[in-house]
Amino acid sequence: MLKTLKQIWKTKELRNSIGFVLLMLVIFRLAAHVPIPGVDTEALREFFSSNQIFGLINVFSGGAMESFSVVALGVGPYITASIIFQLLAMIIPRLEEMQKEGQSGQERINQYTRLATVPLAILQSYAMISILRQSGQGIVAADVSLFQLAMMTITMSTGTMFLMWIGELISERKIGNGISILIFAGIIAGMPKMVQQALVNFDQSQVIVWLAYVVIAIVTIAGVVFITEGQRNIPVVYAKRMRGSRMYGGSETFLPLRVNMAGVIPIIFAISIVLLPPMIAQFFIRAKTEWVASAARWTIETFQDQLIYGVAYFLLVFGFTYFYTAVVFHPDRVAENLQKQGGYIPGVRPGRPTAEFITRTLNRIIPAGAIFLSTIAVLPLVMQQALGTQALVIGGTSLLIVVSVAIEIVNQVQSQMTMREYESL
Repeated sequence: MLKTLKQIWKTKELRNSIGFVLLMLVIFRLAAHVPIPGVDTEALREFFSSNQIFGLINVFSGGAMESFSVVALGVGPYITASIIFQLLAMIIPRLEEMQKEGQSGQERINQYTRLATVPLAILQSYAMISILRQSGQGIVAADVSLFQLAMMTITMSTGTMFLMWIGELISERKIGNGISILIFAGIIAGMPKMVQQALVNFDQSQVIVWLAYVVIAIVTIAGVVFITEGQRNIPVVYAKRMRGSRMYGGSETFLPLRVNMAGVIPIIFAISIVLLPPMIAQFFIRAKTEWVASAARWTIETFQDQLIYGVAYFLLVFGFTYFYTAVVFHPDRVAENLQKQGGYIPGVRPGRPTAEFITRTLNRIIPAGAIFLSTIAVLPLVMQQALGTQALVIGGTSLLIVVSVAIEIVNQVQSQMTMREYESL
């Protein structure tokens, strides 16, 4: 490990890229501590600590939501816009053609995604401010003027666009995906506070609980690494072809099918669906019509129930894993590309039989990835019931993101080092 670090330090370009990424993360964390004027931050912290739903949102913002900073929304609107365009590509032929155009088409889709982020950020900013105004805890003054409301909304939206820009600058350094690294940094930034709270609430009678926590943490991390790196390799052979006096092809390789091909997107989908009903109910909890207010209270209480929340969360993650895998991976296109390049799977005819073989193989490994993601998602709820404490809870989703991004960064750095080794030969 020390040898690798020394090699990274000696490579000027790689050293500068890592330094630039760290500088951008410092700027991100500084912005996360700049609160928006007109918000009672102490009342806001109490609100998030007592509300499980908004507490989950606060985790993904790295605590920026708890202080209601200028970057309180994080990169959530950008992620939402990205998911929307991935889904639209399935039903709009023009977007599907752009995806097939390669780098130029992807750049145009990215531009559309940036433009769609602006209205989404404004909408989410206004919705969040309205919910806090109606919470009845004095977080945001109910009599705030229209000008103040507009300025708060514009400030939060601008913060999201600022983070999107930082994320793209990080991606250009080829150390990893910039948006993922920002989410990674936000989660890591909240860990010291979680450890501090656990130490403050430490009781010697809970030593066994702490040991169980350590064991579960180690097993969970090992499982995340195992599943994240797990893949089914389908052998592919390329036929030999003569072009002029030279022979091309004749090589053997493999087609990797990852166990967790959908990544953390199904969890993000599920969180959005699970959080939507109680968030909408927050708007009507103080309605003058009694039955509307009663329905809103019933909705919030129902989703506060650990069993109902956990079962719904598990099933949604499981279902969205199948759905998103079908969105991002197309066996027909893979089979078509293999046939065009002169490749084939041994024992399988090119064309449709190849697509059917890939589909059958994929259907055998998707359940493992779906069960894994679903279990990771509800792991905190299970630990609360098993250990009987809320101070020691492994955030399964947060852990999955941290480990996945860390693996991606390590792989990107290693590929950069390998490329420079070849260039020096």
